Amino acid sequence: METAPVAALVFIFGLAVGSFLNVCIRRIPASASIVTPASRCPSCGRPIKPYDNIPLLSYLILRGKCRACGLRISPLYPTVELLTGLLFLACLLTFGPTLAGLKWTLFCCLIVVLFFTDILERILPDKVNFFGLAAGLVFSLVLPIRDGAALWLSGKLFNFPPPAAVVSLVDAVLGATLISLPLWGFGAVFSRIIGRPALGFGDVKMMMMVGAFLGVKGTFLTLLAGTLLGSVMGILIVVLLFAVGWKGRVALRARRRGLGKSGAGLRWELARRYQLPLGTFLGMGAIFVVFYGAPVLQWYARLFE
Repeated sequence: METAPVAALVFIFGLAVGSFLNVCIRRIPASASIVTPASRCPSCGRPIKPYDNIPLLSYLILRGKCRACGLRISPLYPTVELLTGLLFLACLLTFGPTLAGLKWTLFCCLIVVLFFTDILERILPDKVNFFGLAAGLVFSLVLPIRDGAALWLSGKLFNFPPPAAVVSLVDAVLGATLISLPLWGFGAVFSRIIGRPALGFGDVKMMMMVGAFLGVKGTFLTLLAGTLLGSVMGILIVVLLFAVGWKGRVALRARRRGLGKSGAGLRWELARRYQLPLGTFLGMGAIFVVFYGAPVLQWYARLFE
């Protein structure tokens, strides 16, 4: 009960930050300023009054419509605000009001931006990834990652362990490179095999950023969880797109021009070529690792005891 008022304040502050993240999600891919101009209706372009810009609450009061033009506002805006508020609350309850809580709260904010920019624009902005990479490296100097990779390496190279801050920084650097670089190489080779891009370089940069925060083990678990989730969801999405007749008109026109044997076959080929936003699933994997990665890794280590 003593933490309830603090939790409520943190949740409300998270809603406000979520409102700012909405601005980042919309403007960063367009290379626009995230400071000016003030928030505007996406339909009519009129500035939104401060009393109509209260996170989550204003959307509910206005029933999801602009006060000026009456047109609908995307439910994505309150979704981002609510998700951010919940992540702020989760970080508080999991890590407490500590520097570690601040670190993972910032990480969650970065993942939220990347999650939605990949869904909306198929872009994982360099500004977000490189800022996150730098932040992860800085945090590693004051909050040990304790991944174990750098400590094992230093034991092979030196007779005495380097300072803890150096070990943690090396863990961050190894996390940023040992997963992302092979991922880039695999993507390049697989793209040549299938004759089309299989992995965007933005995904590689995103994994560099994730690695700087999580270290080698956490980044590998993120990649495993993200690709597994992406594979399962990918199959379901392709089947769903085919079932609902996605690109049906395109397939019909192609069939009439003699470009395929059947409309169903063409629709399946178009659905199969749908490009999933891998960064979105990697982001989900990264959030999973932040809150559940430690017990999963401990469970895995006990299998070899």
